[in-house]
Amino acid sequence: QDQIALLVSWPLSTRPMDRQEVLEAVRQNSSALRYAAAPLKADREFVLEVVRQNGCALSYAADPLKADRELVLEAVRQNGRALQYAADPLKA
Repeated sequence: QDQIALLVSWPLSTRPMDRQEVLEAVRQNSSALRYAAAPLKADREFVLEVVRQNGCALSYAADPLKADRELVLEAVRQNGRALQYAADPLKA
């Protein structure tokens, strides 16, 4: 819970959250990815690690990653409902 609170208040903080802090928050609650800075939402390796824990976290990934076949496949393997967050061409 503390990590999620840090994410929510992060833009107001003087100290930027590092990758590990964000990852720990996401481990506690995958929807915490929504509060991550845009560069982390666009970081393929980071998002891949997150969707392996909770596929539906794909909904908070940067749009180009939602079109990444391998990343979407990992998300769907973890949770079939993650397909709804994939880019349209991958849904066909």
